Amino acid sequence: MTKRLFRQRHPVVSGFLLLGLLLLFFWGGITFFVQSLNPSSRADIFGAADGVGVVEIEGVIVSSEEVIKDLIELRENQRVKALVLRIDSPGGAVGASQEIFVEVQRTNQLKPVVASMASIAASGGLYASLGAERIVANPGTMTGSMGVILKFPNLEALFDKIGYKSEVVKSGKLKDIGSAGRALTDEERQMLQGLIDNVHEQFVQAVVSSRSLPEEEVRKIADGRIFSGEQAMGLGLVDQLGNFTDAVLLAASLANLGEGLPHLIYPKKQDFSFLKLLTGEKGQSILNGKIIQAPVLAYEWSGVR
Repeated sequence: MTKRLFRQRHPVVSGFLLLGLLLLFFWGGITFFVQSLNPSSRADIFGAADGVGVVEIEGVIVSSEEVIKDLIELRENQRVKALVLRIDSPGGAVGASQEIFVEVQRTNQLKPVVASMASIAASGGLYASLGAERIVANPGTMTGSMGVILKFPNLEALFDKIGYKSEVVKSGKLKDIGSAGRALTDEERQMLQGLIDNVHEQFVQAVVSSRSLPEEEVRKIADGRIFSGEQAMGLGLVDQLGNFTDAVLLAASLANLGEGLPHLIYPKKQDFSFLKLLTGEKGQSILNGKIIQAPVLAYEWSGVR
């Protein structure tokens, strides 16, 4: 009787409440549907069982923020007993690759981490995997490319043709290094080579330390060449050949989760919205596959471009 009187006296309020409930159910259905289409967006909402967490690195590594956030989230989740770092990347920015490596290493000190190489895990993708307890690759995975690259466009001839001139006022003779309007000077090239050599040495030492390999052996193969997963295993860069399922089973074994495939736990994705669904963004990070526009030191295999 009371509910009927309320509806009769407040029809607008009742209508809004009913509309809100319908929208809530609609939103839940859409979210479930999208997550079922995109497994990487699944979240362990109810925490029903212990399992293996999955963190993905896809495309060119431009920023480390999202991967680090995912690593921390799963590391702090008590249901996650081990992690699989799924890598499908040609590498990317040096700083971002190193930050991911450090966070993977930190996570591995608390819970076992297994790196799973997909089609490609080269340069910065390889660097990121070095923080894991074990590395698993497909026989045909493309990996390696241990090296550093820094690229500048030289548009001097084009500028001369169109009559474009750039006036520069600088505080030091090396301040406009890499200008597109002229070629590098010998002094600039020498300085940049020293920078490249220093960062390359950091890569070599990370491989030597993480993989427990002789330094002289690592230097022989740290010239930018790429390897198949099978070749990489022969060189000591990979522990085991196998696919994603093999990596998950290995992670479960390291965490003593028993026989069979464990429950997989993915990070909660905060960037999904109905608007992004309508515009076709599918809730993916805008950094996926982003091309680095400014000159930046990169642990990246450029052959994929």
